[in-house]
Amino acid sequence: MSIEVKIPPVGESIESGIISVWHRKSGDFVEAGEALLTLETDKVSTEITAETAGLLETKAGEGQEVKIGEVVALIDDSASNPTKKTKSASSEGAAPVASQPAKKSSPNADFLSPAVRRLTNEEKLDAAKITATGKGGRLTKGDVLEHLQKGEPEAHADEQEKPRGQSKSVIEEEPADRFTRKKMSPLRRKIAAQLVMSQQSTATLTTFNECDMSEVMALRKKAQAKFQADHGVKLGFMSFFIKATVEALRAVPSINSRIEGDDFILNHYYDIGVAVGTERGLVVPVLRDADKKSFADLERAIADFALRAREGKIKIEDLQGGVFTISNGGVYGSLMGTPILNPPQSGILGMHAIKERVVAVNGQAVVRPMMYLAFSYDHRAVDGKEAVTFLVKVKEAIENPTALLLEV
Repeated sequence: MSIEVKIPPVGESIESGIISVWHRKSGDFVEAGEALLTLETDKVSTEITAETAGLLETKAGEGQEVKIGEVVALIDDSASNPTKKTKSASSEGAAPVASQPAKKSSPNADFLSPAVRRLTNEEKLDAAKITATGKGGRLTKGDVLEHLQKGEPEAHADEQEKPRGQSKSVIEEEPADRFTRKKMSPLRRKIAAQLVMSQQSTATLTTFNECDMSEVMALRKKAQAKFQADHGVKLGFMSFFIKATVEALRAVPSINSRIEGDDFILNHYYDIGVAVGTERGLVVPVLRDADKKSFADLERAIADFALRAREGKIKIEDLQGGVFTISNGGVYGSLMGTPILNPPQSGILGMHAIKERVVAVNGQAVVRPMMYLAFSYDHRAVDGKEAVTFLVKVKEAIENPTALLLEV
């Protein structure tokens, strides 16, 4: 009996997604609970697993857009696991067979790209005899070029005198490899639309400051070993900035707001979004009631979000309802940048790389680890004075981290 594998509902307003990768292919035997494919939507990526064990037959390819409820594969639960049969046969003392040297060949020699097919035809090469290193055993143009450079016997005789890799066909094929065209993923399309909408629908302005990271770095170094032993997670910089942001929002409550039509809505809770970069794009999971969480609670939550984001297991509800966002471009080496608002929020804080710079302290030139801070805000809801005051409060909290720990 064949069991249908359907695309399940993955959240409100999501009607379709793209199969970003099949973890198993047609003809594979799969176990119940095993990940079959990753579905990428405009909000999250999620793995779809097998409900039963059996032989898999896929009905949709990678990169294909599929609707919620669509059948993308069948699982024949009456089939038995061929791997177990093989093991059973070998355990019963099957006669040994003389080993043959394994041939390195392309299992997909019949499925060649136009560029590879043209090159093999012109060079009179047998594609099946060329080692394939592409995805799924596909033969790539690089495989053919490497084959030519090694001077394998399949190369045409009158080409033997030519310098390897310098044939006319190679030169002619170069333009075809100058770019790759592919459809944007749903998540990337959503990010693009959100960024454009933010720029068009808000009056965004950015103010800057810098903070001395000496005290935070010294405190982390002193407390790190005990903190990690007690809580099982490292003490990072982000928890300090979340705490500092909450204190600054309390001091300047107008920033903890949003505009809906003609209404100005002031929030009285502190659900802080933390931007997390993934291979599929940027996601912003939300830390609920950040004001009520300890440093350890925050660090555990951040680590959990980062892990689930990389694995594509973030849920829709994890991304909804934030009142403010923190983005850390410093982890990628950014020295300065202007973060874009995440509507309907009225503010976003940008952290940057920590760099040693010469600064004046009590009339003396000293070297300190400094970080530039950028605060973008919706000028419709927040005045310039309030924005500057907010950023100064963040700076003061970071430069006096003991006060954050003592909550004074």
